[in-house]
Amino acid sequence: MTELWIGLLLTAAGCYALKLAGLSLPARVLDHPMTVRAAALIPVALLGALVAVQVVGDGSVLTLDARLAALGVAALLLWWRMPFLVVVGAAAASAALLRLLA
Repeated sequence: MTELWIGLLLTAAGCYALKLAGLSLPARVLDHPMTVRAAALIPVALLGALVAVQVVGDGSVLTLDARLAALGVAALLLWWRMPFLVVVGAAAASAALLRLLA
């Protein structure tokens, strides 16, 4: 149990140090166009990675099931610029239908 608390405290200290390092950067670094562009793209990359892990991951194995087909439906509808609620509803319905049929 002690190792858990040590790990938790070290993680908290590391997060605090990382935030402090970001706040310590000079304004010229933060206002640089490359920094602004990278900061704008990081959330998109993280969200994409989370979606990929949730769609094809099942513990420590890769699983190809209805979730992947639902992601394909969602991607197609987003490409067609459909409203977000339509995309979510159609993806959920396609996953449910595929699971019902399988």
